[in-house]
Amino acid sequence: MVRLTPRGDLPPASEAYRTIGPFDAQSLPQGLRAEHSLKPGTWAVLLLSEGSLRFVWDDETGGAEMLTAPVELIVPPQALHHVEGDGPFTVRITFHRDSASADSPG
Repeated sequence: MVRLTPRGDLPPASEAYRTIGPFDAQSLPQGLRAEHSLKPGTWAVLLLSEGSLRFVWDDETGGAEMLTAPVELIVPPQALHHVEGDGPFTVRITFHRDSASADSPG
């Protein structure tokens, strides 16, 4: 599987703490289709296991990633973004935090 890290990889000591999905074109939450960001200290691993999806960076750098399964995309904290997908796809998102800050609430 290809891992894309256009804005950096996960911290070496990161740990997964929550997974959402699987989602398809009908079940993808509106909140993921709208501009949003991850809280400070939280990274996401978007795992596209079937189909294709467009990931759009809505921050000052901008740009988009056209994802075709199987692929993982690392999303860093506080980077504005949204996803677009109308065709067939299956995606899961796993949230990670740096284990050095895992004891802090959030």
